[in-house]
Amino acid sequence: MKIRSCSFEVAAYRPQDYPRAPGPDVVFMGRSNVGKSSMINRLLGAKGLARTSSQPGRTQSVNFYRVNDCCWFVDLPGYGYAKAPEEVRRSWKPMVEGFLDARRERIALALLVVDARHDASPLDKTMLEWLEDKEIPFVIAATKSDKLSGNGRARAAAQLRRELGDDLLLVSAQSGLGTKDIWSRLDRCLAGARESKKDQSWTSKN
Repeated sequence: MKIRSCSFEVAAYRPQDYPRAPGPDVVFMGRSNVGKSSMINRLLGAKGLARTSSQPGRTQSVNFYRVNDCCWFVDLPGYGYAKAPEEVRRSWKPMVEGFLDARRERIALALLVVDARHDASPLDKTMLEWLEDKEIPFVIAATKSDKLSGNGRARAAAQLRRELGDDLLLVSAQSGLGTKDIWSRLDRCLAGARESKKDQSWTSKN
């Protein structure tokens, strides 16, 4: 996909706040401060579009970005930040599960973003179980891979594949490593989503 336009549209806290314009979703999920916003900026070639928080774990909205006026990039709240207020940590699960339930039919691909330098966390594994249970297409993006040596990347990939499965890409928002692979997967999934909906486009009720 050639990016012609991209813009931040809305920070939603309730399902009724989700945008109603048609088009499939590309969803980014992962731990707080793992680099989801940086990955969105890199993929869209729009530095600073998705802003990172100076206080990880406090951003608890579902952020929607309109891409080429035909699809959505969606940044879900990060999880697992121990210093986040208790109220924020309690609200994370219903907000994310509510999004996945409300928009499941619109999701072309979910990117589960993990840190290549660390083993998968229990919450990473829980998130993977949610995606599998809801039959949402996904790929695991192991980011910050540029901070590892060649041998380190191979070891990290092997470990994460043992923990999370084989559908994993080593990526870096900083160097661009793996972004072509992600776009290759995105293009296929978005094309498939458009094909499956060719006779019934997404409407305001979806």
